[in-house]
Amino acid sequence: MEQKKKSSGVIKKFVIALVVIIIITLGLTGAFYYFRYFGPNVTDKQEYLYIHTGATYQDVYKTIKDEQIVKDTSSFNWAAGHMNYTYRVKAGRYRLKSGMSNRRLINMLASGSQEPVTLSFHNLRLKEEFAGFVSKKIEPDSAKIIALLDSSKFVEQYGFTTDNVYAVFIPNTYQLYWNTTPEKLFKRMYANYEKFWTPERKQKAAAINLSPVQVSVLASIVDAEALYDDEMPTIAGLYLNRLKKGMKLESDPTVIFAKNDFTIKRVLNRYLSFDSPYNTYLHTGLPPGPIMMPSVNALNSVLDYKQSDYIYMCANADFSGHHAFATNMADHLVNAHKFQQALNERNIKK
Repeated sequence: MEQKKKSSGVIKKFVIALVVIIIITLGLTGAFYYFRYFGPNVTDKQEYLYIHTGATYQDVYKTIKDEQIVKDTSSFNWAAGHMNYTYRVKAGRYRLKSGMSNRRLINMLASGSQEPVTLSFHNLRLKEEFAGFVSKKIEPDSAKIIALLDSSKFVEQYGFTTDNVYAVFIPNTYQLYWNTTPEKLFKRMYANYEKFWTPERKQKAAAINLSPVQVSVLASIVDAEALYDDEMPTIAGLYLNRLKKGMKLESDPTVIFAKNDFTIKRVLNRYLSFDSPYNTYLHTGLPPGPIMMPSVNALNSVLDYKQSDYIYMCANADFSGHHAFATNMADHLVNAHKFQQALNERNIKK
């Protein structure tokens, strides 16, 4: 009887020990999985994780390791494998928050839940400048953006030429993803262009015998001439008068654009014969494309131009940035002489 009691006690102790071992094992296993999935792991070393188009999981893992994005790379690697992320890599710009768990980070990456980029631009002179500016905000480099804009086959689908395609970019603030392709970027800009050109604006353009693209070309000249927005409608009206009369526009900024020398402060007579379709001293009518990115104010100033009899203008001799307008050559020559004298006094020769 005593022997049975001893045997029974041993069994009970064994069972209790086994239960304790199982509980501890389960607890350790739970803790193992918890910390690998749910434990804080993302550091504060980087604000964003950039995953390039075509990147593999190994590329992502290398970036995470090299940029010290997580404290424990082995636990991240383990979790990525168990969550099948290795086969679900999506390009993008992902916002990181210190203390994020592996599970939360991997879910964000696998679902492609990236944070959009804010792109705001205005008055960029050349499409090359625009491409360079945008390439600092999104993944494609400037060469790829320019290659698209210089592709006749592509831009013709939207009714543009490689000369006037710059008209599609209406200054505004846009939200788009970092890995946006040049094609998607263009389509986004074109959608905004279409939105800008409402039936009312198209009707106003038709009333002055200009297409939307031609309005953009003229607006670019107006913008290049005007230092102050309140002068834009007057300048626009002046150039529209010249177009109606069949006169050359004779705009100095078009000569500067044609020569591609934006250091010029004084347009000399020898520049006026520079052979270029953009030189409005040589060619009647509008140049083949915008000479800069026109502002929305300039576009609206062409559409809502100020009526006048002005056909001449030149910069004021006081260098205020305003212009002296004239309805006849005699008055214009007086204004021009005053300005030339002012340039000479300041020793501005070119």
